[in-house]
Amino acid sequence: MNKIVVLGSINVDTILNISHLPQPGETMHMEDRSTAGGGKGANQALAAVRAGADTAFISKIGKDHAADFMMKTFKEDGLNVEHVTFSETEGTGKAYILLQDGGQNSILVYGGANADVTPADVDAAKDVIKDADCIIAQFEVPIPAITEAFKIAKENDVLTFLNPAPAPNRREIPDELLSLTDIIAPNETEAEIITGVHVDDDASMKEAAKAMHDMGIHTVLITVGSKGSFYSFDSGKTGFVNAFKVNAIDTTAAGDTFVGALMAKLDHDMSNIEEAMTYANKSSSITVQTKGAQNSIPYEKQIEI
Repeated sequence: MNKIVVLGSINVDTILNISHLPQPGETMHMEDRSTAGGGKGANQALAAVRAGADTAFISKIGKDHAADFMMKTFKEDGLNVEHVTFSETEGTGKAYILLQDGGQNSILVYGGANADVTPADVDAAKDVIKDADCIIAQFEVPIPAITEAFKIAKENDVLTFLNPAPAPNRREIPDELLSLTDIIAPNETEAEIITGVHVDDDASMKEAAKAMHDMGIHTVLITVGSKGSFYSFDSGKTGFVNAFKVNAIDTTAAGDTFVGALMAKLDHDMSNIEEAMTYANKSSSITVQTKGAQNSIPYEKQIEI
């Protein structure tokens, strides 16, 4: 059983079902709305624990009803929430998901308490990081906290996994953070933002991966939606693992499910990379068949059927 630490965000999602994205000046009716647990960090932590990993979560929430709702879910799933703390100034993060017919989504995020995560919060969780096999982070919490977590991890032979989403401008990503990153997992859009390489085929994926290897990153994973996922090691080995073909209803949390499930199964030496990616792809394929984020993330018994 892998020991995973996730440093990341908690959001309560409001899902707005629409036929298409409104044009400038257009007023349109929603088909439906619903509320669900979300946040990239929380999604990835739940994906990991549901895939069988011993998982701890470092995050921040507000002192509000939304926090009660989220903590109830975490505890029911057996997630270690010792280092999920309360912000004194901000409410729980929120996301507004515009879900179009066909399953594609656009997301607006209000950071709230997520923006209040500090290096001191990370230092308070130092022992749990030292004891982990891997730490996962995304860009929905401040970069200084991620950098501090990755420093602790690297000093203790813990794999560092960066999901660079939502991707900021490349100039906003410190070189120090990239040099501390063992595995990076952007989608094709995020890969282009980081490297300047437009990713649309095998050659451009390899070009983008090389650019990230040159930044000091050992392993590059690029997810390409319904097609599957590409991997590249700095040794020069590359490969592609096809996605499972399903009828996608809602792609929310698909990428997060991939990350959590992958790291629940990936060996420290990455020798089982294709097997772990296949497992992660299957997990994601289950997620997209249900509306919502955390409620759609599958459990190990569902994935291994």
